[in-house]
Amino acid sequence: MLSTAYVTGSPNWIDLGTPDLDAATFFYGRLFGWEFASAGPDAGGYGMFRLDGRTVAAGMTVPADRAPAGWSVYFQTPDLDATAEAVEGNGGTVVYAPMDVFDQGRMAVFMDPSGAGFSAWQPGRNKGLDVVGDPGALCWLELYTPEPDSALAFYSTVLGWETSAMPLPDGSGAYTLIRPGGSDPEAAFAGAVPLTADPSEKDLGPFWLPYFEVADCDAAVTTAQELGGEIRMPPTTMEGVGRFARLADPAGARFAVLRGVEQHG
Repeated sequence: MLSTAYVTGSPNWIDLGTPDLDAATFFYGRLFGWEFASAGPDAGGYGMFRLDGRTVAAGMTVPADRAPAGWSVYFQTPDLDATAEAVEGNGGTVVYAPMDVFDQGRMAVFMDPSGAGFSAWQPGRNKGLDVVGDPGALCWLELYTPEPDSALAFYSTVLGWETSAMPLPDGSGAYTLIRPGGSDPEAAFAGAVPLTADPSEKDLGPFWLPYFEVADCDAAVTTAQELGGEIRMPPTTMEGVGRFARLADPAGARFAVLRGVEQHG
């Protein structure tokens, strides 16, 4: 499960690039209760989405002709330059080279060999999101990729991940769980899904999908649709996991909501 005790390889930040930040603030504010707080005049319009005063995500304006609306996931690294070298050395692409973000930390944007975008964050003053796992906050990730085994080999080399297999409740196969290197299986924060498993996603190419915890999955889906969002997969229940749905906001940024079951360890 996700934790704010960030370690190497764990997700520690997420932000939204969207053509209309005001519209996104309204949508996610009504859906999750978020409020937007600017990072200041020197930040180029970048700011934080906050829930009860705690940062749960961030957002910025990205013109539609520059990139489609979407969520970007950041993974923790102690040495961003070394991570960038590892990305390039293992078939990935450095989209934006490592850069300082004031005294907050260092960031870079990458693309894995299949074309899925991801980012990395080397903490400075900003150690990461203030909260994960609570309603309205990031709670899980999924990597949709054409060849999970080769993709996970890349990330294991670049970010030190380890994996394990969880049998699916219906007996149809197994779900690959991802966790930071050296951690217990309970520290899994993501899963890998073959892109061909869902025709609705296949044509859009590989990507990372963030899940946000909600108190009521069906109510969240109804609210999202009323606000102009798209239902990409209706609410579905999975034994031992909870009830979840895949959505897109009005600008097309894809995400999912989950009402998870309590895990007993």
